[in-house]
Amino acid sequence: MHLASHHYLDEKQIEYQKLEFPESTEKGAASVAKALGFRERQMIKTLIFTTGEGEHVLVMVGGDQSAKSGLLKKAIGSRNIKMATPEAVKELTGYQVGSIPPFHWQPAGFRTFIDISLLAEDVLGVGTGQWGYEIVITPQNLVKASGAEVVHLVP
Repeated sequence: MHLASHHYLDEKQIEYQKLEFPESTEKGAASVAKALGFRERQMIKTLIFTTGEGEHVLVMVGGDQSAKSGLLKKAIGSRNIKMATPEAVKELTGYQVGSIPPFHWQPAGFRTFIDISLLAEDVLGVGTGQWGYEIVITPQNLVKASGAEVVHLVP
């Protein structure tokens, strides 16, 4: 299956690999990592946060990581942030929580962040927008594709 996220990478001539896993796989980075033979850290959590000013931002951390509130607030430049609701995420991205691609759907000026520790990985897995499909990509190509700002988010 060739999805919008694949078309985007193809158009940008960014190398990646398409992988599939059973749709019956339990939700979560750990389950996808196990199904595909990767470490949980390599399966990226794509999180959407909303600032007190009403800005939405995308944050990428490893599957076994959580962004530390203080570091996240510093990176975003807002003292008041909260995780967007699943309904808000669907409305904003067009995708369900659990397989949000970190590129191709953002409007101009949308800010994206990735934790610096992920750049040490050989490859990372990101959602395609459809459960059962994963994109495997180098950290450098992920930054290029997403326009992410590399920041310190995880202690």
